[in-house]
Amino acid sequence: MKKIKVMTIFGTRPEAIKMAPLVKELEKREEIESIVCVTAQHRQMLDQVLETFNITPDYDLNIMKQGQTLVDITTRALQSLSEVISQVKPNIVLVHGDTTTLSGSLAAFYNQVSVGHVEAGLRTYDKYSPFPEEVNRQVTGIIADMHFAPTEVSKNNLLKEGKKEETIYVTGNTAIDALRTTVKDDYYHPIFDKIGNDKIILLTAHRRENLGEPMKNMFRAIKRIVEEFDGVQVIYPVHLNPLVRQAADEVLGDNNKVHLIDPLEVLDFHNFLNKSYIIMTDSGGIQEEAPSLGKPVLVLRDTTERPEGVSAGTLRLAGTDEDDIYDLTKLLLTNKDEYNKMSKSSNPYGDGMSSKYIVDEIIKKFS
Repeated sequence: MKKIKVMTIFGTRPEAIKMAPLVKELEKREEIESIVCVTAQHRQMLDQVLETFNITPDYDLNIMKQGQTLVDITTRALQSLSEVISQVKPNIVLVHGDTTTLSGSLAAFYNQVSVGHVEAGLRTYDKYSPFPEEVNRQVTGIIADMHFAPTEVSKNNLLKEGKKEETIYVTGNTAIDALRTTVKDDYYHPIFDKIGNDKIILLTAHRRENLGEPMKNMFRAIKRIVEEFDGVQVIYPVHLNPLVRQAADEVLGDNNKVHLIDPLEVLDFHNFLNKSYIIMTDSGGIQEEAPSLGKPVLVLRDTTERPEGVSAGTLRLAGTDEDDIYDLTKLLLTNKDEYNKMSKSSNPYGDGMSSKYIVDEIIKKFS
């Protein structure tokens, strides 16, 4: 039997975390020839995920350069991906709804190869928030032949945009698949010895649109919280971006209740999520991961393309105003009813079988 050639394309750490379970599912199926291509604009952080999930790329484009811009990443990825796709001639290319998706979907389109969009239909309809993902996703939505939407809300966004219903598949989010293999009850890390029985706030902050004063506002709010509450400490795996590191050192660097650490490997990070009391983040994927672990999430952004989490009660938009972030964090630390309302809400992002559903649909379409 002639196998279905499926090429997965990803390049950043968040993409890799969500695509890794899908790659492993593709590898298991005898009907599929799985081809993995990484663009690697986040070289070090990407490699951590590949190692954790034991994935060896067939093509590693290694496009990362010092001081790279979005234009650099897009053009280098587009050129290199087009060459690979024209050589491999896959039946379908799978891209994820993050930063490589635009180059991957365009390269496939130029080579007249079908595109499957994983995590399709997320929208804020504000083209600069999240930046650049919102526009990347919308453009990919125009090109894609198969839309793998994580929720009904995402599906409805695609329908409103005129996508054909028979091309949309509600699968849940592959992020939940990843958690099933990484979270361990007996997980240990030395930093937990320093924290003891204190409550952990896990912070992630790195978004381009938050660089500068918005990010410093977040850090000032966090500083006020740890100064006011004795039994609370913050762990912040600081992104490698020098501007993020500079702001973190400036506002939080001298506070012994805020632990500024290097970025964590995915297995460690998922277990840190599981050990935390509150998550504060401007990231996207964490908004799906944390609720599945029963953790309230304060989203340090003014918009979210994941409104299902807000509707379900697991997420709250805190924005980037210092007082708003402080007030919401204080509420969760002092009001058990409010905390329970968020931590015990149902997770709208699927049952951890998303990769299976996606691969089933690909086999059905191409066999």
